[in-house]
Amino acid sequence: MRTFAKALTLLLVVGFTSPVFAGDAKPFSDAKEINLLDLLPPPPANDSAQMKAELGEILTIQVTRTPEMAARAVADAEENVWRFSDVIDSPKFTKENLPKFSAFFDRVVETEGAVVDPAKDVWKRPRPHLYSDLVKPIVPLSKSGSYPSGHTTVGTLMGIVLANMVPEKRAAIMARAWEYGHNRVVGGIHYASDIEAGRIAGTVIAQTIMTHDDYTSEYEGAKAELRAALGL
Repeated sequence: MRTFAKALTLLLVVGFTSPVFAGDAKPFSDAKEINLLDLLPPPPANDSAQMKAELGEILTIQVTRTPEMAARAVADAEENVWRFSDVIDSPKFTKENLPKFSAFFDRVVETEGAVVDPAKDVWKRPRPHLYSDLVKPIVPLSKSGSYPSGHTTVGTLMGIVLANMVPEKRAAIMARAWEYGHNRVVGGIHYASDIEAGRIAGTVIAQTIMTHDDYTSEYEGAKAELRAALGL
């Protein structure tokens, strides 16, 4: 019965957390401008001591995580800025209330994939569950390369941009972004070094796109809309 309940939960998660992004959202950058192969070290080798240590960390978390930790990890499988709603803490922080802000962050999210996916395809690091059948992820599975973590990249990227818009909550927003990345380890779908690389990648992407004219113009409109809605 327990196994069935877990399976049902996973099916529901897969059904409701599949990425739903605007089809016409254009990335602010891509792998031609930001080549992660030149910026990041390669992932640990499959037979390395670091790989074994990182696998051990995942297995330890697998048997020690609390139901609350598991629930947060499952919820954070979504890749959108609304995962920061618990930090922003306002009923106005919704897609319906913030159309400019929402469209802007659609582009931010699409930028992560445009930059990270090509590097994943080159490094092809096996996901924990593909490397060891002892790993039992509690989040939707993926066969794409594990390194760097795309979720962590986009979480860091969104955190930096959102913190710039609401500097009054910068510390809480960045702490949430860090938790968002760590929850990929909690969920059993990424290694610790994937998370570290994702945080670096997200930071580099943020600093790069901030120099683009289209980013700047859309950022200012999204920021003004958000701050007005929040009464700031």
